[in-house]
Amino acid sequence: MRLKDLEVIVTAPPAPGWGGRYWILVKVRTDCGIVGWGECYASSVGPVAMCAVIEDVFARHMAGENPENIEMMFRRAYSSGFTQRPDLTVMGAFSGLEIACWDILGKARDRPVYALLGGVMNARVRAYTYLYPLPHHNLADFWTSPEMAAESALDAVDRGYTAVKFDPAGPYTRRGGHMPAMSDITQSVAFCKAIREAVGDRADLLFGTHGQFTTAGAIRLGQALEPYSPLWYEEPIPPDNVAEMAKVAGAVRIPIATGERLTTKAEFAPVLRSGAATILQPALGRAGGIWEMKKVAAMAEVYNAQMAPHLYAGPVEWAANIHLGVSIPNLLMAETIETPFHDALIKGSIRVEGGYITAPTAAGLGIEVDEDLARAHPYTGDGLHLEMQEAPCDYVNGNNFEGGAPAPRD
Repeated sequence: MRLKDLEVIVTAPPAPGWGGRYWILVKVRTDCGIVGWGECYASSVGPVAMCAVIEDVFARHMAGENPENIEMMFRRAYSSGFTQRPDLTVMGAFSGLEIACWDILGKARDRPVYALLGGVMNARVRAYTYLYPLPHHNLADFWTSPEMAAESALDAVDRGYTAVKFDPAGPYTRRGGHMPAMSDITQSVAFCKAIREAVGDRADLLFGTHGQFTTAGAIRLGQALEPYSPLWYEEPIPPDNVAEMAKVAGAVRIPIATGERLTTKAEFAPVLRSGAATILQPALGRAGGIWEMKKVAAMAEVYNAQMAPHLYAGPVEWAANIHLGVSIPNLLMAETIETPFHDALIKGSIRVEGGYITAPTAAGLGIEVDEDLARAHPYTGDGLHLEMQEAPCDYVNGNNFEGGAPAPRD
C-alpha cells in the first residue's frame, strides 16, 4: 500500500464561525483506493499559500510512501531544508497529512485508530466546551456580560458538561504581552463569580487567555482569580517564553495550561522540564500529528502532567484528538465544539453524550466526512483562520474580546 494522491478542501463554517473562519481538510488516497481524512490547523499564512505548502510537503516527503512509515515521514518533514527544528507551517501541513495516514491504516485493518496506539485506556473521553451565546443572547454584548456567561454555563452543565471555558480578560494584540487594565481584572473576577454561583461544584471553570499578558500582569490577574478555584489558567503569557511562564506558575495557585500554539516534542519538553505548565493542550492538526503527541503524552506522564487536547477547528481534528485521548493514561479532558455544521460535516458519526464522548468503534478515525457539504461552503475571504488585534489594550473605554468570531458590523 502506497500513498498516491491528495486533495485539499478549504471549507468555511457558516456565521458566526465557531471554530475559526475556515478549516483545511486533506483527503489522501492510496494506490489501493483507501481514503484517509485529516485536518491542518494552521493560521500563520493564508489558505491559498497553506494549500501550496500542504501539497509540497505531501509530494516531497510522503507521496509513494507506505502510510505505515509515519516516523520516517515525520523525520523527513521535520528535517526538510536542513532544519531539524519545529516549523509551525510545515508541521501544520504534515500534521493533517499524518492524521490522514492513521485514518488509512485503521481502515486497512478495520480497526479504530486508538487500537493501533495501544488500545483503550479511556472508554469515554471527558468533554469540555467554550461558552458560546445562547440563541436569545445579543452576540456583541455576550462577551462582556457575566450574567449571560453564567446562563450559558448553566445550560452547558445541564446538558452534561463538567467543565466550561471562557476568556473575558481582554484583547490579545500584535504587541505581545501587556499589563491588563484594572477593568479587565474586575471583569474577569465578575465572570468567575457569576459562573461559579450558577454551576456551583457541578463543573470546573477553565479560565482562558491567549498569551496576552506580561509576566507581572499575568500574576496580578491570576491571583485575583484564585478564590474561584479555576481548574486551569490557560497560556497567560506569550508561548515563546517558557521561563517566564514558569514564574507565573510559581506565583499563582491555579494550574497553568498551554500548548495550543506549540508544535512537536521539542517545544513541549521545555514546558515540562521548567514546570511552566502541568496541563498540555496540543492541537493535533498543528503539533505534529497523533504519533508525535502520543510521545508528548508519554513525556508528560513522567512529570505527572495531563493532556487536554485543544480544538478551535473542525471535527476531523476533533476526531484525532478523541483517538489520542482514548489511548493515553494521563488524559484530563478534550475540547469540543457543538454546532450543526460540525455535526453535519461528519454526519453525526461522533457526538457528545452526557458530557462525554464514547470511544468510536468504526474503522480509522471513525468518521464519515460529507465531502459535498465541505465543498459547498468554500472560503472566499482574505482573513486568516485567527487574527490578533491591531489596537493596543484600551485602558479608558474597556475591552471586548469576542471569542474568535466578531459580531457582524454594518
